[in-house]
Amino acid sequence: MSLPKSDLSKQADGRTTMQLGPVLPKTAEVRGSHLFIGGVDMVELAAEQGTALYVFDEADLRDRMERYREAFCERYPNSGVLYASKAFLNKEVLRIAADEGMFLDVSGGGELACAQAVGFPMERVFVHGNNKTEAELREAISAGVGRIVLDTRIELGRVSRIAGELGVTQKVLMRITPGVEADTHEYIKTGCEDSKFGFTMLDDFAFKCVGDVLAAPNVDLVGFHCHIGSQIFALHSFAEAVQVMVKFAARVRDTYGLVIEDLDMGGGLGIAYLADDEPSSIEEFAQCTSDAVMQACLECGLAMPRLLVEPGRSLVANAGVTLYTVGVMKTLPNIRKYVGIDGGMSDNIRTALYHASYEAVIANKADEPRTEIVTLCGKHCESGDAVVLDGSIQRPDMGDIVCVFATGAYCYTMSSSYNGQPRPAIVFVRDGEARVVTRRETYADLMVRDL
Repeated sequence: MSLPKSDLSKQADGRTTMQLGPVLPKTAEVRGSHLFIGGVDMVELAAEQGTALYVFDEADLRDRMERYREAFCERYPNSGVLYASKAFLNKEVLRIAADEGMFLDVSGGGELACAQAVGFPMERVFVHGNNKTEAELREAISAGVGRIVLDTRIELGRVSRIAGELGVTQKVLMRITPGVEADTHEYIKTGCEDSKFGFTMLDDFAFKCVGDVLAAPNVDLVGFHCHIGSQIFALHSFAEAVQVMVKFAARVRDTYGLVIEDLDMGGGLGIAYLADDEPSSIEEFAQCTSDAVMQACLECGLAMPRLLVEPGRSLVANAGVTLYTVGVMKTLPNIRKYVGIDGGMSDNIRTALYHASYEAVIANKADEPRTEIVTLCGKHCESGDAVVLDGSIQRPDMGDIVCVFATGAYCYTMSSSYNGQPRPAIVFVRDGEARVVTRRETYADLMVRDL
């Protein structure tokens, strides 16, 4: 992870940025010795709001939503982009997603409740989950969600019954396990046959279950869904999944007479966590997926369905950073240098779960070379509690403000109050202004449900 000593470069617009490529938020720059994002000094922001602190570049976030929408509409006009709540969720990001014309993927009752709280159009909401509860299904159907994505025949029965009780017909998709092995971490592979998700294609099970869905009252099967995994760099995996799904849809048409309206190919496009990562672009992903669907439909003589995608981390990960304050340092000669920060696995569990890698800088020394190799360890009672393992950083001192990049996805939404640690606040920055969109948790919040 060590980088050349010269980490700064001059951009065409005159800004000075760090040579971290696509890891950085869109507006990140260095002014003097300080890191700025959205025109806001990260050092001053940390002093005002405290740390740990989640910060999002709103211009970056909106730009990615616009690029996704435009890239798919240009290549495949009958398409839609779903914002995946699980990656990052609060009221403000859902207001922005609605404003930017996104559809919405929710995977639990709380995510749906958040969408309802901000008036997100329910007809643009898709409900996921391998074990949706009776209460969650009733809430979703009562709310008038656009689609429920079925994972099992058991769930089919529940949806059919609840929709009947409510006097409605619920549009559904079937989640199909396409058997495509994506090149990613085993914990985030979801399209292989050994998965808790979806209808397996083994022994023609999924195909036979189509008949069950079509026969069930109070449901309307309008399409199919698949998701092969997350943090995927190899675009050919998406093209392979498209082939499987379109052939499946064509066979369903030939046997059952159903011409699908929707084909939801899920998400999974990888992002840059490290400076030398080279993920495919949004535009390349749109081109690959759109071309694959059009070609497969042409080969199968299938009317082109609406194409839907569910980008999660590639919309929000690089737009977000986390700020910390250095509290302690410990050097073990010939072993490791630990730099203790005022957060850790409570605000970013990914390193402990996956040995995830991140780039970091000291925000108050952003103009200096990153010459030290350190482990940014958290403050929790676990040896595995770290945010960055053996990463490059400027020479640290107590009180420094550390900025860890690409933490916008699966950090806040997977956060906890382990060791009684209040969850950080969330700040959106844009055009030199910073606004708190989720306040910092308090000790009282931690105990509010206790009797």
